[in-house]
Amino acid sequence: MHIDVLTLFPEMIAGVFNSSILQKAQDKNKFSFDLINFRDYTENKHKKVDDYPYGGGAGMVLTPQPVFDAVDTITKKKTTNPRIILMCPQGEPYNQKKAEELATEDHLIFICGHYEGYDERIREHLVTDEISIGDYVLTGGELGAMVVIDSVVRLLPDVLGNKESAPEDSFSTGLLEHPHYTRPADFRGMKVPDVLLSGDHGKIEQWRRKESLKRTYERRRDLIEREDLSEEDKSIVNEIINNDVAKNS
Repeated sequence: MHIDVLTLFPEMIAGVFNSSILQKAQDKNKFSFDLINFRDYTENKHKKVDDYPYGGGAGMVLTPQPVFDAVDTITKKKTTNPRIILMCPQGEPYNQKKAEELATEDHLIFICGHYEGYDERIREHLVTDEISIGDYVLTGGELGAMVVIDSVVRLLPDVLGNKESAPEDSFSTGLLEHPHYTRPADFRGMKVPDVLLSGDHGKIEQWRRKESLKRTYERRRDLIEREDLSEEDKSIVNEIINNDVAKNS
């Protein structure tokens, strides 16, 4: 996968991309990137990339010319048909399903804005996807783009050391992940559940599924409601609900 990021502040991103899992993905030739300062493409003699909005109003708006020209230059160099992603608070809420979808692509282009917003022609005629990482406002799109890129790259084949890590993550199964424990088995009187020490892999998987359902019910009940549960899962959830009612009655 190759990723291009259009940004006015490439220095914000370089350190993240050259660290941790993203660096390992590059070392394995699973992922490469270019950071493009679209200010370099402006035709404005003062190197401006923003202007006052027609009709008045507060703030400045990114002009279309440098963004369109930067994307044109990128796409002329490559034969791929990239997904062009606008980081935008008006975009679709980002989730694991979207990460898995983007992880199947060969080429992604991210556009990170600043100021009050984008000229609408960028949104209407250039991008293929608009993504929001949450209902809050950031200074620019760089932080959001880094979040999305990290979540996508870690899904690429052989990027993670354990091939089972990504499929078992929270949200990958539609539920929150079960609790984890490691050594020592008894830490300051706080003990690891006996089932995890039993060596019985069948019982361990049953325990993990039940704990995953329990944690999801307690913290993100909306996920339980959306999940297509098996009859066994439904029975476990009913047990959790009954225990919860009894505890609070």
